[in-house]
Amino acid sequence: MKFTFTEKKVQITDELRDYAEKKISKLDRFFRSESEAFVTFTIERGRHIAEVTIKNNGMFHRVTEVTSDMSASIDSAVAAIERQIRKHKTRLEKRLREGVFDTEVEPLITQDDPDDMDEEELEFKIVRNKTFPIKPMTPEEAILQMNLLGHEFFVFMNQDSDDAFSVVYKRNQGDYGLIETTEYE
Repeated sequence: MKFTFTEKKVQITDELRDYAEKKISKLDRFFRSESEAFVTFTIERGRHIAEVTIKNNGMFHRVTEVTSDMSASIDSAVAAIERQIRKHKTRLEKRLREGVFDTEVEPLITQDDPDDMDEEELEFKIVRNKTFPIKPMTPEEAILQMNLLGHEFFVFMNQDSDDAFSVVYKRNQGDYGLIETTEYE
């Protein structure tokens, strides 16, 4: 497992970094291929926040845990992400196509400088720009990926509709919606 550590408003010791690597490395047994772990440590108002994101073959598993001790936050995050992985991996094996973890999709994240914008563009201020390839998948797989990321919507190419550009979203009632594109007339 490849690790990337980020520290926000805190300086992490080598011991804590090694502790996090040791704990999070145990999650590698769930994946067939090499995975990446992105770990962010933050301290805000005495709260120790550990955010762990595991990327494996285009699928993301993300957990944020807050406690009064960074080691406890790491332990709690590892336990939560392990539950998440177990829950969703079982779902994938039961419901979705075989080999869903086998295809690799690399997201490209870019950040635009708002100072470089024209005055007209400041009316609708874009503060972050993400570019990523859209992976063909079923709506069920898209809902799963959306839930793994903790997002309210997810954009994908719908395999069930001839790779139409589609969006799944979480509705206020707790169920899900699907928006599909059609030819413009």
